[in-house]
Amino acid sequence: MLVRPKVVSQFKLHQDAMKILEEVAEVVVVPSLSHEDLMAEMSDADALIGAAKVDKAFLNGAPRLKIVASFGVGYQDRVDVEACTERGIFVTYTPNALSGTVAELTMGLILCLARAIPVADAYVRRRWWRSKAKSLPLGLDIEGKTLGILGLGRIGYEVAKRAKAFGMRILYYDIVRNSKAEEEGLASYASFEELLKASDFFTIHVPLIPETRKMIGERELRLMKRSAYLINMARGGIIDEEALCKALAEGWIAGAGLDVFTIEPLPKDSPLIKMKNVVLTPHIGSATVEARRRMALMNATDVVRVLRGEEPINIVPEQRRRLPLKAWKGREGPLAMSSD
Repeated sequence: MLVRPKVVSQFKLHQDAMKILEEVAEVVVVPSLSHEDLMAEMSDADALIGAAKVDKAFLNGAPRLKIVASFGVGYQDRVDVEACTERGIFVTYTPNALSGTVAELTMGLILCLARAIPVADAYVRRRWWRSKAKSLPLGLDIEGKTLGILGLGRIGYEVAKRAKAFGMRILYYDIVRNSKAEEEGLASYASFEELLKASDFFTIHVPLIPETRKMIGERELRLMKRSAYLINMARGGIIDEEALCKALAEGWIAGAGLDVFTIEPLPKDSPLIKMKNVVLTPHIGSATVEARRRMALMNATDVVRVLRGEEPINIVPEQRRRLPLKAWKGREGPLAMSSD
């Protein structure tokens, strides 16, 4: 009897993606965050869709694995691409599926900070009807303010487009210059230190890799304006959270909007929870119906292509640069690495 390939998903995928997968494979959904539950299913799995930490130990427990389809764009801090490549396992992600969605939440956090929207909401719910005098703080216009973008890739570019519509002046720093954005007059390049000093709002859109871990620490926070706001939509580990808490408590910067944290879920004893100059969201950058459908369809398409012996579309750049994709076709075991 022919055994169908097995796909393990850590998420309940959109029905359109499930339909694509179920045409060619058995699909097992493991929504539990338990590592043991996941590994119990991986021993005979051909594909994984999710956001698990995939290291050598994980791969040892998944001998049949052919593809790791990362549900999102931030895979660098979770997936050992080198180990996967050595074993002939594709790693894919979902570029372009969520860039605009994350950019929209970035602007939402900027507006919440500038106009103190959460504070105003709480005031209406708790005090407005019994207050004789208005005690709300005045907000800020964002028109004419300088937005500093750390990382002008897909998401950063989408943020810049939206901020431009609000009349903001846009500066950016990236290890690779974005000539398109500069030629369009969308954003101007600045050094990292210049960006910190000039920004009224400073937003982070870089991956968490060794070079960016704690990239924003005490020194960097002290370089920022006391009136500046810091927004992080990337990964919590990019900011030294202890230094940030100190900066917020002592007024080195005016406030922060955070969607990501060093530890997630954010511990209930985190100092951030009690701070009034912080807006917190629970890692929901891509959490819209439309984005999650696009992400699921991209993952499902890539998984089905690999199971059929075809090349995936959205392979991560590290693998695409390292060897010709034709060398992977039809291979089920570890691949001989190409030198060209």
